Amino acid sequence: MPSPNPDRAPFDWERHEQDLANVVQLHQDADAEDGPTLVDSPEAQQPTTRTTAARRGERRPIVPSWLRSRAEFAYTLRWAIGYSAHVAAYHAVRLPKYAGKLALRAPSGLLKSLGGYVRWLFDLEGEAVRQATVRTEDAEAYLKLSRQRDRRVRWRGMVTLSLLVALVALAGLLVVAPHWARWCTLAFAVLVCGAVGAPADRPLLDTAVVAPRVAALTSAIVIRALSVLSVAGISQALARDSKAIGFPAPITRDGPGWRADVDLPPGVTVGEVMDRRDKLASGLGRPLGCVWPEGNADVSPSRLVLWVGDEPMAAARQQAWPLLKASTVDMAKPFPFGTDPRGRVVYMELPYTNLLIGSIPGYGETAAIQLPMLVAALDPYAELWGYEFKGTGGLDPLMKVCSRYASGADDDTAEAGLIALRELRTECQKRAAIIKNLPKDVCPDNKVTPELARRIKGLHWLVAGFDECQELFAHPEFGKEAGELAEKIIKLGRALGVILLLATQRPDAKSLPTGVSANVGTRYCLRVMGQLENDMVLGTSSYRNGIRATMFAKKDKGVGYLVGAADEAQIVRTFYLDGPTVEKVCARAYAVRETAGTLTTRQPADPAGRRETLLEDALSVIRTDEAKVWMETLIERLAALRPEVYGDLTRDQLGAALKPYGIATGQVWGTDPTTGKGANRRGIDRAALAEAIADRNRRRGDSAA
Repeated sequence: MPSPNPDRAPFDWERHEQDLANVVQLHQDADAEDGPTLVDSPEAQQPTTRTTAARRGERRPIVPSWLRSRAEFAYTLRWAIGYSAHVAAYHAVRLPKYAGKLALRAPSGLLKSLGGYVRWLFDLEGEAVRQATVRTEDAEAYLKLSRQRDRRVRWRGMVTLSLLVALVALAGLLVVAPHWARWCTLAFAVLVCGAVGAPADRPLLDTAVVAPRVAALTSAIVIRALSVLSVAGISQALARDSKAIGFPAPITRDGPGWRADVDLPPGVTVGEVMDRRDKLASGLGRPLGCVWPEGNADVSPSRLVLWVGDEPMAAARQQAWPLLKASTVDMAKPFPFGTDPRGRVVYMELPYTNLLIGSIPGYGETAAIQLPMLVAALDPYAELWGYEFKGTGGLDPLMKVCSRYASGADDDTAEAGLIALRELRTECQKRAAIIKNLPKDVCPDNKVTPELARRIKGLHWLVAGFDECQELFAHPEFGKEAGELAEKIIKLGRALGVILLLATQRPDAKSLPTGVSANVGTRYCLRVMGQLENDMVLGTSSYRNGIRATMFAKKDKGVGYLVGAADEAQIVRTFYLDGPTVEKVCARAYAVRETAGTLTTRQPADPAGRRETLLEDALSVIRTDEAKVWMETLIERLAALRPEVYGDLTRDQLGAALKPYGIATGQVWGTDPTTGKGANRRGIDRAALAEAIADRNRRRGDSAA
């Protein structure tokens, strides 16, 4: 074929092949001299094969979780015993019914047995085949079948004769046998005949436990559910490759449900799936409370851990609080806080941390803060303070075991909370001085340990719970100082045995100071409505990382995200204790503290001497040039005047004692001697005190006349 360009020189193939050979040789020489390795070469990919994957792989536990935990083992054992006892009792009650059924079915069973035996004896099952050979006039086949039938009938007849002899002998024995033997034989015959005569669609035994029929979770179902979420990354990946969604481990039963480990397509995060939890539940065909997607950030932001329960978490029967009947508790040890979606107990620690609980109203934050407070109450060597700023008395059962307690939605209660924070700040300073002076062999880590908490006076565990703390932190007068004090206590108190428990129904920047929310170590967030509230409680970027308490629905009361108690965020349903149950636990804690001699509650009762001379004593310690005086100042002066009478007087007791005389507390401006700054605090008017004394003396004079 002629060249299209006759003026152009022909291509030199020999020279081209030589150039290619030179290039290959250059690459080989470079490799030999430890030069760069091609990125996709087998040598570069060799180190990241089986060995590396095995080292990085997650090792599944050898022993099941319910065998590793004593509490879960006891719960499983109790369930098995209870289940067996229920089934046995259910059928025992219905024994007369079952006996009647057997008696009614026995004649039918006898006839069915005799009919079957006759067919077997005369080989009637082969009659159809023999008749077929007659119709086809196959004489040889018919003779062969007839001889076979004769042999069978002859042998079966001998067996029947033997059985008849045995039955006659048995009947003779029954004639001379005792009555119980006859009845047992009759019962056995009725049982056998009744079982044979039972219709196939009507079993003898009723169903003691109706198990829910739940379809098994499969990879096809999971992929179908993920494909309907309207997540662009999932839809595009599945359109290109039907295997874009991977499963690094088989789908298995995990407690009362299924667990599926899913690798989402590249670029898709677990948070995108969690935002569409309702659609995911719809795609799986399960109730919303059964579907709990979680992330595993240690592996990848695309690793989804999907757990699908047999029944909704909020509706599932929860075991009783394991400490419900405990006489005493060691607060230094982890305590059961709730259960996860699989029904496993989730534990929380109190020492060396602080707790923040947040939710919208009505989803269980008061019930959640009660649990750690009850744990502190059951430890006779721990001190408990309680403040409830909603005024509904949600923590009133704990009042009998609290050294400090106040409940109300007024300014007095808010100020009591502020005073408590001041005292906690002072307590931290005292404890720091004690620890500083301890020998290093006694306190090597410069912090309160469980041993020191019981051995050294002044270093016992001190737990202070503040329910509805937003009312204190958002208070126009006390809020700023309360936030600053709480932040200092949170930062310093964790190593000094001082623990703050904060619960709020309004987790926003105004109601929850940033310094407080940013330094709390353990957080529990029930249902909230937005990303801001979610991150205020659970920590910055929690929402972006897929830890979203916004996914909880209306039915998920008492269910929230727990962060800080374990390496990973946990979905936890807290143990619920109603009012009477909390009363019983507190009564037991009170008795234990009274026996141990550690009861430090402040009783509202006033000594008789204090009641008689309080007005005069109070007026005597207020100078004539002082129109008003702070309550704290008045208490200090009264204690200096009569230590034996006013040594343990508190602000609440003083206010309660003055109230019957018409002396109300109000805002008093003064200078704080410790800081030198002016401040508004609760106080009384000297003129009102003098007028109350005059009125009382006037009434006494009238009654004497």
